[in-house]
Amino acid sequence: MNIDQVFPSKYMKASDLPEDGLSLPFVIEEVRVEEIGREKQSKPVIYFVDQSKGFVANKTNCNTIKKLFGPDTDEWIGKTIALYSTEVQFGDEMVESIRVSVKPVKRGAAPAKTSDEIPF
Repeated sequence: MNIDQVFPSKYMKASDLPEDGLSLPFVIEEVRVEEIGREKQSKPVIYFVDQSKGFVANKTNCNTIKKLFGPDTDEWIGKTIALYSTEVQFGDEMVESIRVSVKPVKRGAAPAKTSDEIPF
């Protein structure tokens, strides 16, 4: 049994991406601010074409996308970014996280899986 299937989330998790660090391309469809977590913090959430889950983008990931496409999130719509899973330091422990690759997505790269194909 996959525990992520028992506790589904409306937002992407690192476990939704390949474990081998392979980056997958995603086309940005919409960026909006949503209240996230118990403390209801306002965070940018990026939605992708053919994906049901949103990507809660932290400051690091937003700054990476800003380097690629500029600071105006309206300019991000229709652009392709590459996401990958990696371990990052969080407090005293290492945790799985999603990062945006600074390398541009190569043309002809395999498209991201649709929501139906990703084992949520």
